[in-house]
Amino acid sequence: MPTEARPSTGEQAKQHALTQLRQAILHGDMAPAQRLVENELAEQFGVTRASIRAALIDLESQGLVERIRNRGSRVRVVTVDEAVAITECRMVLEGLCAAKAAVAASDEQLSELTDLGTAMTKSVAGGEPVTYSDLNHELHVRIREFSDQRTAQELLERLNAQLVRHRFQLALRPGRPQQSLNEHLTMIEAIRARDPQAAEAAVRAHLTSVIEALRD
Repeated sequence: MPTEARPSTGEQAKQHALTQLRQAILHGDMAPAQRLVENELAEQFGVTRASIRAALIDLESQGLVERIRNRGSRVRVVTVDEAVAITECRMVLEGLCAAKAAVAASDEQLSELTDLGTAMTKSVAGGEPVTYSDLNHELHVRIREFSDQRTAQELLERLNAQLVRHRFQLALRPGRPQQSLNEHLTMIEAIRARDPQAAEAAVRAHLTSVIEALRD
C-alpha cells in the first residue's frame, strides 16, 4: 500500500499491521524467537504503536506471537511436541474435510486437485522442495475449501499457521518430498473416486507419516 494511502490510526491501521506481520511470520521473514519491537514495527508499517500493540494481541490469540512479561513480544517458537499435538488435531479435521470433499467437490474441482498432483510430481522430479512445499500447502487448502466445512476450515487455518517452520524443514529433508508425494497422490485418488472413507484414511495415513517425520 502506498505511504499516502496507508491508514496510520484506527481499526484500518491495526488490520494493515496485522496483515503485514502475519504474512511476514508465515513467509519466514520473521524467525521464531525474533523480538518484535513496537517502535520499529510502527515505523516500518507507518502506523501508531497502539495499532501495532493491538495487532500483536490478535497474533498472540492466533498462536503466532508470545508476549513475555517485562520483555515485550516475540515470534512464538513451536516445539516439536507442540507440532505433533497440532498435527494430531489436524488429522481429525483434515480427515473430515477430505471425506466431505469426496462427496461435495465438483468435477471441475476434482480436475484442479489432479492438476495440483501433476505439478507436485514435477516439482519433486525437478528437485524443487520449496515449490513442492508451496504446492503441498495449496493442495490441503483446496481440499478444505472443497469440503464446504467452514468450521473445520477456520480451525485448520489457525492450526496450520503455527506449523510453517516445521513444514519448510520437512520439505527440505532429503527423501521426504518423495514419500510425501505418494501420500498426497493417494489422497487425490481417493477424493476423485468419491470414496469418503478412503479419502479420510489417506489423510490420516499421511499425517501419521508427518508425525513420524517430526519425531525423527
